[in-house]
Amino acid sequence: MRIGELARRTAVSERSLRYYETQGLLRAERTPGGHRDYGDWAVDRVIRIQALYAAGLSSKKIAQLLPCMRDTDGRPSAIATPRLVADLTAERDRIDRTIADLVRSREVLDEVIDAATD
Repeated sequence: MRIGELARRTAVSERSLRYYETQGLLRAERTPGGHRDYGDWAVDRVIRIQALYAAGLSSKKIAQLLPCMRDTDGRPSAIATPRLVADLTAERDRIDRTIADLVRSREVLDEVIDAATD
């Protein structure tokens, strides 16, 4: 599929898809005319990249992680290194702290809303 179709199927801009390619997160074959050509696997890959960005991971960390994930089902492959697992555990801990902070902020807002509506 061409870049425009991949963009439509994933709701990700063509510019972002090109960026993913320059960061080593996504690869495309080239047609004889020089156009990017992606396989169906690219839809799942882009959705996974978006989810990892949304979780706060950097493109560098995502590039390390993607080879450890299978494109067909997103499950882990057997090549994750202990260092990568430790780094990802630290990222998960950071996300957990962020979630806890957001919950506390929501509780404060709820108290203010309750006080304002009484």
